[in-house]
Amino acid sequence: MTTPRPSAPESTPPGGGDSSALPPTEQRNPRSSTLDDLPTQEVLRLLNDESRLAVDAVDAALPDLARLVDATAERMRRGGTVHYFGAGTSGRLGVLDASELLPTFQLEPGRIVGHIAGGPEALVNAVENAEDSPEAGRRDAEGLGADDVVIGIAASGSTPYVRGALEAGAEAGALTALISSNPRAPLAEHAELHLLLDTGPEVVTGSTRLKAGTAQKLALNGFSTATMIALGRTWQNLMVSVVATNAKLRERTVRILREAVGLEDAAARALLENTGGDLKTAIVTALADVPVDEASQLLEQHDGSVRDAIATAQAG
Repeated sequence: MTTPRPSAPESTPPGGGDSSALPPTEQRNPRSSTLDDLPTQEVLRLLNDESRLAVDAVDAALPDLARLVDATAERMRRGGTVHYFGAGTSGRLGVLDASELLPTFQLEPGRIVGHIAGGPEALVNAVENAEDSPEAGRRDAEGLGADDVVIGIAASGSTPYVRGALEAGAEAGALTALISSNPRAPLAEHAELHLLLDTGPEVVTGSTRLKAGTAQKLALNGFSTATMIALGRTWQNLMVSVVATNAKLRERTVRILREAVGLEDAAARALLENTGGDLKTAIVTALADVPVDEASQLLEQHDGSVRDAIATAQAG
């Protein structure tokens, strides 16, 4: 028989003391105080129920996230770059989001970059004390300018590595933002915009790879996807900037072209062959009824935006 244990009050932090001095992510969650007494399915149910709070937290932050997207798109149109900075889970999520933009949106390398405290090794192994160095954050943020964007990711809102990067970004005139799960994040004063993802205490106390990390991933996915849409990297809801690097993706480009312009399979394949496999050029060629060379030039003039290229062709 399992010995009953009292629930942990919400006001009691690990080790005792005043919980108000701790970030919410470091406080004990009263809903999981008997976690190791629960059957496996109930553990999983609790984790799943708590993860739903991540979606609500991102929903509450959408106005600030929209402002960040609009400001970022404006800077990227001027040639600016975006840099994520984080440690541990936060850093890995930033690197993950940035790395997926080339194959999905054909985003040029270096336009959105993820930095993690401790460098590449920290992606797969914990690098002790790496997050405690603001100097490392400053070094990783060297060379930024006024059109760039620095986004610090820190569930607790206090990571020294992130602070160094935010400070360096601000000194360079870059736009600075913080994504945290702490309403009283110390780093908020170092950022122009604080995206608060208020997920509260974790099921496993302090394990921000759980719902705080889930909220971060949702926010980063939303930020980068909305920014790519603003920059014309989609056509309607189609992934027209996809890089067809394998057979599966080459077949996907055929399907996308057929859906976008209403061609039969053979005609779509022939058009793609004429454009060297460039899906955007094929779409503009078909919908604007212009030669391939002209379609390519229109896209170049409009920074790859299919919508703007077609509009210009039709206006002429």
